[in-house]
Amino acid sequence: MAERSTAAVDVADNSGDDPLTAKADTAATDGVADKQKTAEQPAEATEKKAVERQNGEQASLTAPELHSGHKLARRYRLEECVTRLDGFSSWRAVDEKLRRAVGVHLLPADHPRARSVLASARASALLGDPRFVQVLDAVEENDLVYVVHEWLPDSTELTALLAAGPLEPHDAYQLVSQVSQAMAAAHREGLAHLRLTPSAVLRSSTGQYRIRGLAVNAALRGITADRPQRNDTEAIGALLYAALTQRWPYDSDAYGLSGLPKGVGLLPPDQVRAGVHRGLSEIAMRALANDGATASRQEPPCTTPDELAKAVAAMPRVKPPEPEFTAPPEYQRTTYQQGTYGRPPAHPAATQPLIVPPPPLQSRTGKVLKWAVSALLIAALGLGSWQIADRLLAPDSPRKETPVPQATTDEKPAPLKPVAIASAHDFDPLGNGSEKPQAIDLAFDGDPSTYWYTENYFGADFANLKSGVGLVLDLGKAQKISTVDLSFVGDTAVELRTAPADATSEPGSPDGYTTQVSGTGSQVPLKLSKPVTTRYVLVWLTKLPSNDGGYRGKLSEIKIMG
Repeated sequence: MAERSTAAVDVADNSGDDPLTAKADTAATDGVADKQKTAEQPAEATEKKAVERQNGEQASLTAPELHSGHKLARRYRLEECVTRLDGFSSWRAVDEKLRRAVGVHLLPADHPRARSVLASARASALLGDPRFVQVLDAVEENDLVYVVHEWLPDSTELTALLAAGPLEPHDAYQLVSQVSQAMAAAHREGLAHLRLTPSAVLRSSTGQYRIRGLAVNAALRGITADRPQRNDTEAIGALLYAALTQRWPYDSDAYGLSGLPKGVGLLPPDQVRAGVHRGLSEIAMRALANDGATASRQEPPCTTPDELAKAVAAMPRVKPPEPEFTAPPEYQRTTYQQGTYGRPPAHPAATQPLIVPPPPLQSRTGKVLKWAVSALLIAALGLGSWQIADRLLAPDSPRKETPVPQATTDEKPAPLKPVAIASAHDFDPLGNGSEKPQAIDLAFDGDPSTYWYTENYFGADFANLKSGVGLVLDLGKAQKISTVDLSFVGDTAVELRTAPADATSEPGSPDGYTTQVSGTGSQVPLKLSKPVTTRYVLVWLTKLPSNDGGYRGKLSEIKIMG
């Protein structure tokens, strides 16, 4: 089954619906901790704590005294304490059921912020956006409140990246683009971060940026804001400023970075360090525009992540650097002779007498061969003379004109043309019928940094629950297709299937499609043996790569040519 049922929630605009924070109290976790809670915590203890809080007794601000090896819900084994602050602690732990690393935040159940931490964690889990580190469990149990989240060992904190130097312009562009888009999606659901620091941003081995601690980090520390969108936008601007200059945009040092000189104000990044990309410098100033600071071109400041994301999208895309050419090493001559590699050197031996062969064709065999060749030549001459005489004496016969073949011109095949995708939807007939429909458009939006993704499974073969999931592409009308190029994050096995040419509606099962070609990899070009006419194309994933702590398919781009 999928890793978390709470992740399968559509992301919608706040058009009259309650934000996710209002729905968090009804959100379910993965169920393991809830069963332990029912079995081990009597109802009287919970009521007693509620009465004590109502009577005004001081709640405990001491972090629970736990140690490495302690186990929560008979499943999460604590390994290493990474933070102990203000009555809560954060741990690296191991999920013994799924055999993977996880992170855990712990605080006493009577802590004054325990309720808000639980609500924030459950709201973050309902968002289900892969650009954020996912909340896996949020439980109150045995006088403790704990929040379990993903642990990404193959990712690097932005703090560590900045310690090595400023980022390349392309990397800084990807940072501000991906983080602003992710935070815009979170704010549309009523969720803010409020602690968007370099340690809260991770870059995976594939170059994707992910944000951890959405809503939860601020709730743990009791941080609130009157203008949460302004706060998060300014935080993104500070991250971009640090990425461009390796300096913190204020007059105090923070996060291992030196601040600006005191008394000079907020200098644009291209005045702090030479060679900074001008467009990104202006974007950073527009995000940081506050208390009189304005962008260098007097453009209006960005006050929300959505405005910032649109401003980044409107600027020319920053291309990645060209790969450096490395000259091949010069040819090295060796002392090895041809045919002697790997053999021991020959030792001098006693000189053997040379046997001189007889002159050519002077041996007995040579003489026989000479007479045989002579006889064949005489026979060939006689036969040729007879054929010439027969042709000269034969009567003239009418000549038959040999037809001259007409020269054929090489006809070049017509060039392939791109086929537009009219619409698409997720296809999971063997499961619960839904497979991240909110991210469908990201699979063919022309941006390889975005992607449609599947649920997170416990195995590459969907934990043996089904044979595959995929997308159905509607071309609008029956069209001829020849090739389909697919781009994935991680090596993925995929089949290309098509509906019959005369189908007026899409088939409802995978068997209703005809499998045309299959492939495996991260860049999968699927070329049909001959063009096929169809309206409905099924991209059917049959094996998933390791992603996000489990197994998840990520399809970033689809190109169809006909």
